[in-house]
Amino acid sequence: MTAESELLAMLSVIDSDARTRYDILTGPPLPTPHGRSFGGQVLGQAIAAVGTSVPEGREIHSMHGYFLRPGSSSERMTFEVARLYDGRSFSTRRAQAYQNGDVLMSMIASFQGIEAGIEHQESLDMSGIPDPESLPTVWEKYGHLADSGRASWVLNRPFDLRYVESDIVLRVEDQASRQRLWLRARDTLPGTQLIHSAALAFASDYVLMEPVLRRHGVPWATPGLSTASLDHSMWFHRPFRADEWLLYELDSPTAQGGRGLAHGRFYNTAGDLVASVAQESMIRLPSGE
Repeated sequence: MTAESELLAMLSVIDSDARTRYDILTGPPLPTPHGRSFGGQVLGQAIAAVGTSVPEGREIHSMHGYFLRPGSSSERMTFEVARLYDGRSFSTRRAQAYQNGDVLMSMIASFQGIEAGIEHQESLDMSGIPDPESLPTVWEKYGHLADSGRASWVLNRPFDLRYVESDIVLRVEDQASRQRLWLRARDTLPGTQLIHSAALAFASDYVLMEPVLRRHGVPWATPGLSTASLDHSMWFHRPFRADEWLLYELDSPTAQGGRGLAHGRFYNTAGDLVASVAQESMIRLPSGE
């Protein structure tokens, strides 16, 4: 399966029941080395699921989700979508993700039709940022680890991630609370803006806790490191394509009590702010660190 077909398969939820009070849909599993479902997969599928019930012409502008339980990466996910509200301009939906009768994630999303109104943004000067094509791919850096089962999670993602600063896969070279990277889907994505929003939510979760880890000099390869996403919020500001390069700028303003907060902003190559994200994560270091 190619990276493109894998991503589209992950976002292709299936209506599995007659529509009554709730819409019931299912999404395919995404195998992971640790056996737990990937949070980005759950978010992307949930956005795709709620989007099936929204009036035509309305696009997602925000979502807020809580991860309640870990799921299995070998089982399909079931989504229960509740149509909470349809007004003149906005529609609100709730999605609950289930496996074996247990709620794994609960999300509320809001959609809006196109409207004219006030507009401003904090755009980004892209002149001093390296072109993504000039930066090494993960295969160029870690292809020699392809025979390692866990390395496949980094090498075979359906997104191309290229770090402006160094990555933190094996070591932390720059111990700071900020980082930047370029990302895009590996191949062209068809479909509506909803699919691109779902894809970006999927991709956003790969590295969102990295500025917290980087600040404390903790690479992903640290033995005994335990992490989990606790919640996830996104705001979609302007149209974009997830198969075109987006700069992902992240920072972590605080960490305490085994939890770290991270913010992220996505800019297109013109420097326009297209989406924002925030997440709190649980991070437990090996005993004695």
